Amino acid sequence: MAKLIVTQARQALRSHVRQLLAKRNVVGVGLGYKVTNGATTDELSLVVSVTRKLAISALSPADLVPQTVGGIRTDVVEIGNLRAFRPGPRDSWRPVVPPGVSVGHYRTTTGTFGCLVRRGGEHFMLSNNHVLADSNKGHEGDPILQPGPVDGGTARDVVAYLADYVPLDFGTAEAQCPIASWAAKLLNYVAGAFKSSHRLEAVRCTPGLNSVDAALARPISEGLLGDQILSIGRPSGIGLATLGTHVQKTGRTTGHTRGTITQIDATVRIDYHGPAAMFSGQMLAGPMSQPGDSGAAILDTDRRVVGLLFAGSEAATVINPIDEVLSALDVELAL
Repeated sequence: MAKLIVTQARQALRSHVRQLLAKRNVVGVGLGYKVTNGATTDELSLVVSVTRKLAISALSPADLVPQTVGGIRTDVVEIGNLRAFRPGPRDSWRPVVPPGVSVGHYRTTTGTFGCLVRRGGEHFMLSNNHVLADSNKGHEGDPILQPGPVDGGTARDVVAYLADYVPLDFGTAEAQCPIASWAAKLLNYVAGAFKSSHRLEAVRCTPGLNSVDAALARPISEGLLGDQILSIGRPSGIGLATLGTHVQKTGRTTGHTRGTITQIDATVRIDYHGPAAMFSGQMLAGPMSQPGDSGAAILDTDRRVVGLLFAGSEAATVINPIDEVLSALDVELAL
């Protein structure tokens, strides 16, 4: 019976996620246990995450979240605006840089070194694209600083170089059609002739759906990067988190914190401080992180890595499932 309900709930999620995300204030939709009068029940529900709960009278009929969707009851939860986390100050670590400390692309602010991974016989630092690759703007070989720039890192603090990343899809990309590019140039010429200050840019529409925010950095020397996460220790392996799983992390802003997985299979819209990106198949936990914790590895109580933290708000933490991260980058956990 339980499996039937989960299957029905996942079908309802897949069928209605886009419709629900189009409603005002909705930033995410996932599966979670319904909360009634402040208490978590054992009823599986479609959790609709909103930036702010509004009175019914303040919403149009089209923006109201129905009480049931596909036969599954909904639960509207206020979690604020989800953002890719930004940082605060942390120290330099030498001679070994452990996971859980401040790192960052030389042009960005700062995030967290998540954990040590390997591809073949080579070891890499794992963190987020927006931490190590400057949200797609980085290039292979770019310097990675420890601590990150906001924490005082300079050219003397290079510990690694950008090696690989999964591009973030914001829904548009550079145009590849010569006709569209030519048309934009022609119209811009006409606009200039009429002394208009506006210009057109040819862009290519993309699916706009992501599964991970992840990147790798190659250390400047073997042995510089440690495998023992600060305050947690060496990971024991890879795990699978589900609803109610107790998790922990060490991040450069809030240090060692604990939380609980409250949503799975969530589709969320993340504000990258300007452009927004949609992510599917995500996990959500409670408020166990703050800006600067992006890139931290999420582990269960048995020290198994279950995810990679990349965004959140004052009320929620958003996590990429670790199997998706490792698969996308073709790496494995270094044990």
